[in-house]
Amino acid sequence: MPSITATTSPPALTPRRRALMDAALHVVADEGLRGLTHRAVDRQAGLPEGTCSAYFRTRQALQVAVAEHVAATLAADVDELATELVACSGEDERAVALTLALFERWLEERELIVAKLELSLEAPRNPEVAQTLTASRTRLVGVVDGILTRAEKQHDDGRAEALVASFDGLLIGALQKPPGERRPFLSTSLALVLHALTQP
Repeated sequence: MPSITATTSPPALTPRRRALMDAALHVVADEGLRGLTHRAVDRQAGLPEGTCSAYFRTRQALQVAVAEHVAATLAADVDELATELVACSGEDERAVALTLALFERWLEERELIVAKLELSLEAPRNPEVAQTLTASRTRLVGVVDGILTRAEKQHDDGRAEALVASFDGLLIGALQKPPGERRPFLSTSLALVLHALTQP
C-alpha cells in the first residue's frame, strides 16, 4: 500500500507568502504558467516590484512553491474528507455525498484547480514540479487506499490509483460544463466511478 506520509512540507505561509501564493494562483489561472512571472505576481498582489523575487529568487523556485502550495492545500482537504468518511463506513450514499461536497468546493476554488491542471501539464518537462506532484499523488492514493480498506471494499493496489486518476478527470469534465450542469454531472459520475472501482 502506498505510504500516506507527506514529503517535506513547504514553509508555513506568513501573511506575505500567502498574499504572493494567492496572487500566483490567480495569474496561473488567468494566464497559464507562461504568464507566471515575478512582476505579474507583484502586480496582482499589489506589492512593490521585486517583492516576489525577494521570496522566490528564480522563476523555477516560484513554480515549485506554487506546486507545493497546491499539493499541500489539496492534501489537507483529502485528509479532512478521509476523517469524515471513516464515520460513514459502509454508507455508500453518504460517502458519495461527502466526496461530492468536496468536489463542489474545489470547483468554486477555480484558481486552485486550474493551477493544478497547469502544473500537471508542466510536470513532464520540469523534474522538480514533477517530484512535488508525484509525492502529492502518492499521498492521495495512500489516503484513498486507506478509505477503501476501512470500508472493507474489495480492491487491489491499482484501484486506489485509478480512483485518484478518475477524480482528476471528473474535475476537468465538470469545469468544461456550464455551472448549472456541474453538480448533476459530478453526482452521477462519482456514484458510477466509486461503484465500478470498489466492487469485485
